[in-house]
Amino acid sequence: MAAVELIDLKKSFGAVDVIKGVDLDIQQGEFIVFVGPSGCGKSTLLRLIAGLEEITSGTLKIADNVVNDVPPSKRGIAMVFQSYALYPHMSVFNNMAFGMKLARASSDEIQKRVSAAAEMLQLTPLLTRLPRQLSGGQRQRVAIGRAIVRDPQVFLFDEPLSNLDAALRVATRIEISKLNERMVDTTMIYVTHDQVEAMTLADRIVVLNAGLVEQVGTPMELYLHPDNLFVAQFIGSPAMNVVPCVIEAGGESSVVRAEGGNPVTTDVAVPGSAKGSKGMVGVRPEDLKLANGGETIFTGTVEIVEKLGEVTLIYVKVGNYEEPVLAKLVGIVDVNRGETVELAALAKDLHVFDDKGKAYKRKRT
Repeated sequence: MAAVELIDLKKSFGAVDVIKGVDLDIQQGEFIVFVGPSGCGKSTLLRLIAGLEEITSGTLKIADNVVNDVPPSKRGIAMVFQSYALYPHMSVFNNMAFGMKLARASSDEIQKRVSAAAEMLQLTPLLTRLPRQLSGGQRQRVAIGRAIVRDPQVFLFDEPLSNLDAALRVATRIEISKLNERMVDTTMIYVTHDQVEAMTLADRIVVLNAGLVEQVGTPMELYLHPDNLFVAQFIGSPAMNVVPCVIEAGGESSVVRAEGGNPVTTDVAVPGSAKGSKGMVGVRPEDLKLANGGETIFTGTVEIVEKLGEVTLIYVKVGNYEEPVLAKLVGIVDVNRGETVELAALAKDLHVFDDKGKAYKRKRT
């Protein structure tokens, strides 16, 4: 198995720069997830690693070997696509074995590898079936099995669950997680736009935006300590509330006043020179509570109430800010549209950003 290293990797289509210089060091056995909005370049970056797109400039290494000009079949990778790409006239066994047959592997070796992969993915009873006789989740597992039998150095997944319905996505995501646990030395690179997939599967997440890496870190590092506004609002669902504020005092525990709110002490270190400057204060919906006499961050009018049983979502109009503040309250809460409410959060749950969107450092927890 192998590590993957990207050094100032760039890709342009004519005059359009899609990947604008990516540096990334992926260790052997890591499960790395690329996330970002549509058009950010995450699938293009995966295709560069696979050899399906030509690198414009920079260096790509797999197992310490430069592979910029190495064809896909020689890179020691296997790719699972969004579409299953199964041969409809072949059985599950033959679909999984096809690549090995092309490589002229022995019948015994083919039987051994396919049987092992089928057992791992719970496909053994389905080996004689045709793809049309399988569910969507089963077809995707066959596609994954076809990659496993090749015994690659690196697995690449390009949004493999996006064609499945909600229940099958959960089930197949669990299967991929189990697969990762069994194949601990295998490097896996996974592209998705789904927050839950990224947060639950990844050892580290790479957040991409407009062809650049915004931040790399573990799921909890990105959730608790985003480097900037883009990461703060992209990671987490529902997205973080971000409201304009004035920094009223700097220091290890700064004081900020959000629009439509009161001065509150944060757990964020802000330089004293920033006193009086404008910025943004962020707080996740799940960290907001009804104040009940506590330190109020926001005061506003309830515009929408969504009672979901396990949680109640309330959207609150704060001051003159256009976007409502969303609070995710545990359980069934007796709050009605048109009421005035006060929202509070702990100092450790507040984020502060400067006027350019860069995060001030919070105390690590």
